[in-house]
Amino acid sequence: MQESLLEHITLPKDLRQLKRDALPQLAQELRDFIINIVATKEGHLGASLGVVELTIALHYVFKTPEDVLIWDVGHQAYVHKILTGRKEIFDTNRQLNGISGFPKRSESAYDAFGVGHSSTSISAALGMSIASQIKGDDKHHIAVIGDASIASGMAFEGLNHAGVTDANLLVILNDNAIGIDPSVGALKQYLTNVKKGTEKQDNIFEALNFDYSGPIDGHDLPLLLSELERLKSVKGPKFLHVITTKGKGLKQAELDQVKYHAPGKFNAKTGEIHPKSNTNEQPPKYQDVFGETIVELALKNKNIIGITPAMPTGSSLKYMMDKVPERALDVGIAEQHAVTLAAGMATQGIIPFCNIYSTFLQRAYDQVIHDVALQKLPVIFCLDRAGLVGEDGATHHGVFDLAYLNCIPNLVIFAPRDAIALRNIMYTAQLGIDFPLAIRYPRGRGHLLEWRKPFETIEIGKGVCLKKGKKLAILSIGTMAKVVEEATIDLDVSHYDMQFVKPLDEDLLHEIFEHYESIVTIEDGTIVGGFGSSVLTFANANSYKLPITVLGVEDKFVEHGSVTQLFEIQELDIESVKKKVTELLFFLNNS
Repeated sequence: MQESLLEHITLPKDLRQLKRDALPQLAQELRDFIINIVATKEGHLGASLGVVELTIALHYVFKTPEDVLIWDVGHQAYVHKILTGRKEIFDTNRQLNGISGFPKRSESAYDAFGVGHSSTSISAALGMSIASQIKGDDKHHIAVIGDASIASGMAFEGLNHAGVTDANLLVILNDNAIGIDPSVGALKQYLTNVKKGTEKQDNIFEALNFDYSGPIDGHDLPLLLSELERLKSVKGPKFLHVITTKGKGLKQAELDQVKYHAPGKFNAKTGEIHPKSNTNEQPPKYQDVFGETIVELALKNKNIIGITPAMPTGSSLKYMMDKVPERALDVGIAEQHAVTLAAGMATQGIIPFCNIYSTFLQRAYDQVIHDVALQKLPVIFCLDRAGLVGEDGATHHGVFDLAYLNCIPNLVIFAPRDAIALRNIMYTAQLGIDFPLAIRYPRGRGHLLEWRKPFETIEIGKGVCLKKGKKLAILSIGTMAKVVEEATIDLDVSHYDMQFVKPLDEDLLHEIFEHYESIVTIEDGTIVGGFGSSVLTFANANSYKLPITVLGVEDKFVEHGSVTQLFEIQELDIESVKKKVTELLFFLNNS
């Protein structure tokens, strides 16, 4: 039996003590290590399996962390983490108080730049390289970016600038033809032709003044090592095109790269994903309610178009792609383009449902303001993964949307309390609106089994009373209504689902403020600038003096953990809300 090599490696300096012919054995040990842990702890699997050899070669050839290594997005950084001092705690990956699933500057000196959203690596590495020149430091700067991420506008902005500098920058394209879903677009076709040797045009990266080499086999360690050694002596911006297989080393992950991007728990030996409980007896995920509803509507309304920036599976727009493919568009990792594309369509009478994760719409903020809201175009934003999303952590929580959208004129903001409300607002919107609409809903399942009800229209800007009590009124937005319902089932309080953050139902608010002695607002977004802030502003503008308690996400970046754990920490879980409301009732009844 071979002696374990990984057992003796803690840091890259240990790796560099190995002979080159021992590195393939290390690669196999790393694959086994990742598979065994992710099989039980869950996480991002396929991307890291695909870059085992590349990661070994980078840390072997370059003197990290003095030489700067930046991973784009970070899905593929597990090998990097294991080789840079986190092997012994890797089983805490993505768990509460454990290591992050993404590179994080505060976690390790080897994590040169915090990532989580795509296409940032080239700009960051270029910035570091220029800074090194200014300071007189002689070091290398390496950005590893995928073929889906490099198609994003920001990546091209970085390439465009780098090409007119003499920066000591190496861009490595990890080309496996897939991000989370298969890559799309003309650049994908170009790279495919390059790999086949059929591309006759000038090389696009050489045209941008990069010293281009490749494509080479990203699983051939000797070739990787020799090419990286050669590139160390090449001056100026360099580009290495590497071909890899996502999921390399686990047959099922290679065959089904979408499913095995983050497969959940699976059998480490066979690769078979553990069956989930009977989903027929569970309420659907909100993304599936969206996906099934847009298909139902689109089959009756030929003007409906679905748009997603590279998340057709995650958003469930895949359903529409299967049923009405000519009207469902995956535009790649291009949130800005997605929003303005939708705006252009809206000017022509098309009804665009622009489905973007809440955290990713942040990347298109100017387009929402300038191209949509300023022109009052009826784009329908469906913001998936709103609120606390769990193990992906601070880079992915959709807790800022209510606040960052709240200040935009002309924009209407709706948060459905359940699957029926989500269906009905989508139905209402496609009947015809003359304003942009943002619909935000969380990751995961709702609570209704019977949700396919006949469509009903929703009156814009109106809230509803769900329960009547005496002294205390709780105003909720979105799916926090279910938390309030459970927390107050035996408490004498009123509960209002306000439905719209903007416009607020001011008629209903006047009625509430004139009738009750105390108000509580609750949301799964940041307390700064969100729904509660709007209610406070309303109260101040109308000189209401009664006490208002604002519950929501604190003014800090929330780290990773399960959704249940994070709700408890933020005191937005059922027990915490019940305790808070009980305390307020006690004070009211004894004052």
